[in-house]
Order: sequence, then C-alpha cells, then structure tokens
Amino acid sequence: MNQPLAYVHPDAKIAKNVVIEPFTTIHNNVLIGEGTWIGSNVTIMEGARIGKNCNIFPGAVISAIPQDLKFRDEETTAEIGDNTTIREYVTVNRGTVDRRKTVIGDNCLLMAYCHIAHDCTVGDNCIFSNNSTLAGHITVGDYVILAGMTAVNQFCMIGNHAFVTGGSMVRKDVPPFVKAAREPLSYVGINSIGLRRRGFEANRIQEIQNVYRILYQKNYNNTQAVQIIEAEMEATSERDEILQFIKNSKRGIMKGYFQN
Repeated sequence: MNQPLAYVHPDAKIAKNVVIEPFTTIHNNVLIGEGTWIGSNVTIMEGARIGKNCNIFPGAVISAIPQDLKFRDEETTAEIGDNTTIREYVTVNRGTVDRRKTVIGDNCLLMAYCHIAHDCTVGDNCIFSNNSTLAGHITVGDYVILAGMTAVNQFCMIGNHAFVTGGSMVRKDVPPFVKAAREPLSYVGINSIGLRRRGFEANRIQEIQNVYRILYQKNYNNTQAVQIIEAEMEATSERDEILQFIKNSKRGIMKGYFQN
C-alpha cells in the first residue's frame, strides 16, 4: 500500500503487501519483499535489496553510495535479510568494488543512529544498540551483540555469539563466544549468559571456557596456545571454530585483560 505522498520509482520492484508511509522516497533498482513496512521519511536508494517482513523506521537511509573516495559508481548493493528491524536514522551504505555488496542478515535489530559502512557483512540474529558504528569491510558473525556507541575499525572481524560492551573501540578481531570490554578492548570472559539463552549445554560452555583459559590466562603467546589447544583438547565444533577464527585473523585478536 503506497501513500500518495510517497515517491516510488516506477521500476522499483515492491511486493504487493508492502506498506510505504508518506514522505518516503524509493529509487530505481530496489527490491522489497512481502510484508515489509517502510515508515515515513525513509530514503531507499539504488541497489537496495530488502527482505520479507522487515520494519524500517523514519529517517533511515538504505543503500546510499559509500563514503569512500575510491568509489567510482560501480554497480553494487545493500542487502537486508528477512525479519530485520532498522530503527530511526540508521544508515546502511552499499558496497564497493571490494565485496560489491553490504549485507545484513535475517532477524537483526539495528537500533537508532547505527551506521553500517560499505562492504560490511553482518550475520543473522545480531543486535546493534544505539549509535553503534561499523567502518568499511567488517565481518560480523551470527548472534553478535554490540552495546551502545560501539565503534569497530575497518577490516575487523567479530566472531559468532560475541558480546561487546558499550562505548568500546574495537581495533582488533573479537573471537567467537566471548565478552569484550575495557580500554584497550580485552577478553573479560565468555558470553555464558548469551550461550545459555541460545541452548548451549553446560558441558559445551565449559569446553569453550577451557579453550579461552589456555589462550588468555596461561601466559602463552597465540601460536603456543593454538598448538596446545590442538594437541591437548578434544576436537569439537566450538574448539575448531575458535582455532579457525584465530588462524584467519589478519588484524590479530584482542588481548586478554592481563596481557601486555
């Protein structure tokens, strides 16, 4: 249902039961899935791909060109999965030639004033609290929570089920299953509450804790810790996920609180 005071480009592909409120502008080369609600004063620009049953609140700008001086108007997209909520004044920029798209997964909540820069990939079931900001080329896993006013440096990775406390500056990669806090950002434990809420059994949580005890609390460097974990700990999906994350890290993982 399009309000007469909204502008929708005639070539935009909008599902029949999408609701578009007054004073919203939808550009060409836009796809919006069934059941999505677009609030007033939203701007959805070329390259937007918005899934089913999303809610986009007033003032949001989706798929604006990247804030990157190297951008040369290449054809790229900003893709938002199903059942995702974008609150007031969130900005999501489309990709550049690097990844060609910016992606936000299913069932996410981006609270007011968040910014997702070009070429970021955000997994499913993530919650970004107010004013959280991702610079370009960042990869965020599933079930990640960024508390308010978190800022993430470009090219960083944040692993599945990680929790980053409010006001944090993320300069290094944050491994999966952890809580990150303090300045500089450091390991302060595993995200046991979040893991329990998502159905992780006590023995799995204990195994994750044992991995990070070796990595962060035994005074080993990362190479030594990885070798010990591989040699002494039983292979599990969680153990292997942590090890693979460390091996793939290009910026290096954050330190433990008591590490120099």
